[in-house]
Amino acid sequence: MTKVVVAMSGGVDSSVAAALLKQQGYEVIGMMLRLWSEAGKEESNRCCTPDSLALARRVAARLDIPFYVVDAKELFYSTVVLTFLDGYAQGLTPNPCVICNRQIKWNFLLNHALALGADAMATGHYARKQKMDNGRWQLLRSIDRSKDQSYVLHVLNQEKLGLALFPVGDHPKPEIRRIAVTLGLPSATRSDSQDLCFLAGEDYREFLRRNAPGIGNPGPILTREGKVLGEHQGLAFYTIGQRKGLGISFPVPLYVLSKDVASNSLVVGLEDELGQSWLTALDVNWLSGESPAAPFRAQVKTRYTAMESGATVTPIEPGRVYISFDKSQRDITPGQAAVFYDGDVVVGGGTIK
Repeated sequence: MTKVVVAMSGGVDSSVAAALLKQQGYEVIGMMLRLWSEAGKEESNRCCTPDSLALARRVAARLDIPFYVVDAKELFYSTVVLTFLDGYAQGLTPNPCVICNRQIKWNFLLNHALALGADAMATGHYARKQKMDNGRWQLLRSIDRSKDQSYVLHVLNQEKLGLALFPVGDHPKPEIRRIAVTLGLPSATRSDSQDLCFLAGEDYREFLRRNAPGIGNPGPILTREGKVLGEHQGLAFYTIGQRKGLGISFPVPLYVLSKDVASNSLVVGLEDELGQSWLTALDVNWLSGESPAAPFRAQVKTRYTAMESGATVTPIEPGRVYISFDKSQRDITPGQAAVFYDGDVVVGGGTIK
């Protein structure tokens, strides 16, 4: 019998992941991370509220599996929250879920699982993996494309892919709900979370105002030609492609084109000025463990919720790529991840520079 630690959150996906593995004959252990929350907002942090913890315990009891809670508050704050704050201070739009998967789930938590003698760690991510004839692992999109989470898992390497299990990735989400109801799991009707856990359902701008008060320095709103149209309230409070909430009057709608951190300027323009046909990405992880020797064709996603687009990916030095898109991309945003796909297979990904 193989021992597996399941990363549990109190949600339906991780609950069913644990149930499926137990049905398959694994020795299952539930493990939940206690993450950082702002003082006074402990009840609202989606990942580890007292309610979520109690729900995960009830699921573990229902499945008759051991359950442990691991404190990761300080590490989560220093690696995820501070990186989030620092990214916005530098004019970026960071993706905390990618950082969390790299440093918290598939490093810190995985090490705890291995210390318990586990042979693998499972999560409720909607993704799949398969072993090739050469012995290497591939990460694949989930069966349910509408729930696919392979984008945030592009940080995994061969060793961690070999230790990973994604039990729900072979099922559509409605089927996962049905399984939870059939098994009488307490989390069966719990709604899905759409927000960053530590924002506790709040707009990120309010979080930034409280936790990085120096980040809201006003500055000019300019056209590309340098014409001043108004004043912004802090670059961190705007995103590429944003139209509403700019606080300026103009005969036609204007959109955020870019942020100039050096001059603290917000550059705006017409809708047809939006878009870029290329990007560079840094800190690229190749899931095969090897960088391709030549440019290759791929479908590239530049945001978790974005549609992938055809492109040519050119490795230009270790950990760095140049990507040329077939069609101009409207919302390429520095700080987000660019992830490359070959059909259902995740080839790699890096941070947009």
